Amino acid sequence: MSKTKKKALIVHGGWEGHEPKQISGILADRLRGSGFEVQMSDSLDSYLDPSLGENSLIVQHVTMATIAKPQLQGLLAAVRGGVGLAGLHGGLCDSFRLETEYQFMCGGQWVAHPGNIIDYTVDVMDPTDPIMAGIGTFRMRSEQYYMHVDPSNHVLATTTFTGEHGNADWIAGCVMPVAWKRTYGQGRVFYSSLGHVAKDLETPEALTIITRGMLWAAR
Repeated sequence: MSKTKKKALIVHGGWEGHEPKQISGILADRLRGSGFEVQMSDSLDSYLDPSLGENSLIVQHVTMATIAKPQLQGLLAAVRGGVGLAGLHGGLCDSFRLETEYQFMCGGQWVAHPGNIIDYTVDVMDPTDPIMAGIGTFRMRSEQYYMHVDPSNHVLATTTFTGEHGNADWIAGCVMPVAWKRTYGQGRVFYSSLGHVAKDLETPEALTIITRGMLWAAR
């Protein structure tokens, strides 16, 4: 008898500058390669589906959008009930700026990226965690996310702001989480700020981190 595949739902949309369809396609391929049955959706109405809780994982890549209360409640209830949630960059932590309970679930909210596209360093904070296994300090050329973050996050990687970009010298030396994991109710939540556009995932470490993070979040 064949083993039933785990189900993953990927919801994409919002600001097109983050290439939601392209990035979601990359993430879908990674999940399929790990044995998942993947459903793709470009509608937040997917969160109203009574069978939402049957998924092992929800991956969201929706930036600067609005969400109706019933849609939000559907998502929150699914994660509280044990469905994993994962995402990256603004697709998860800059999705619904007015929804504080959503931000409470995700563990952070984007507020700035001084200098826009710059070169910066990512440092591993927990090399013993399987998500970060074998990954050392690496370089990115992308948006360096400055975020408001939840102190209860289990931080996996960080970046340090130099203060040289965007006339933001007052944040020089500030260490900011880049990747973390947390729980919300019975659900596991994973986030990585890496991945402004699809090309960013050509950086092997960035793609490995989000892939492992999605698998960790899945039930």
